[in-house]
Amino acid sequence: MTVLVAAQQTETPDTLPSRLARLDYRAGKVGSTAGVAPGFVQGNLAILPAEYAGAFHRFCQLNPKPCPIIGMSDVGSPHIPALGADLDIRTDVPRYRVWRDGEVVDEPTDVTKYWRDDLVTFVLGCSFSFEEALLDEGMPIRHIEQDVRVPMYRTNIACGEAGPFAGPMVVSMRPFKPADAIRAVQITSRYPAVHGAPVHLGHPHLIGIKDIAKPDYGDPVPVADDEIPVFWACGVTPQSVINAAKLPFAITHSPGLMLVTDLKNRTMAVI
Repeated sequence: MTVLVAAQQTETPDTLPSRLARLDYRAGKVGSTAGVAPGFVQGNLAILPAEYAGAFHRFCQLNPKPCPIIGMSDVGSPHIPALGADLDIRTDVPRYRVWRDGEVVDEPTDVTKYWRDDLVTFVLGCSFSFEEALLDEGMPIRHIEQDVRVPMYRTNIACGEAGPFAGPMVVSMRPFKPADAIRAVQITSRYPAVHGAPVHLGHPHLIGIKDIAKPDYGDPVPVADDEIPVFWACGVTPQSVINAAKLPFAITHSPGLMLVTDLKNRTMAVI
């Protein structure tokens, strides 16, 4: 009798879904990163000249809901080893935004030609991490169901100021039935490193959103009559602040197209 023994498959750094996703983006693939590399943390980018890094770090400390720092580079380095094997900030995001004097001047898939020796990269927690926890609880997430980017809005909620950095908070929205909204608060409260609990429920006009069908970033999604919109602080907030501060130069990600890291979502939970 012949006994066949199957070789056990082991996951190595080179076969991590997160690294394979980064290699795809490095090769030029473009698209929303929602649902990419399930189980792995994704991050928002804010890349600034070193002269502004101290003030921006203070801004993040004052505004931990929209700007939770999960990684930071050395000056001039395009690598953050703690966030991923072979991770290259210059190439591994599907699409970037290049800013001059507070305005977007280019949206490339590679920022190598813009890289400078004085740049500091901040990686901020992303709501895609807590979305996985919501999905695990069987809660529907509309923009994932419709395969579009999450809708994001500038609000009238003022951020704490630090140096040149000041401006309104940006929020992301997911509609839920009221009972599910309560559960969503409970679930996401466990993830303060990726925005935590919502900042507002219902009545968009109370936080300065005039038309929920017209997001400032991302794509609109329908809100049913028996649902309420639930708003979380969003890591796109620095882009609103960079616009307001009129920084001479900065680089960010394109909203909804994130940096995929090798960190595991489960490590973001505090309880």
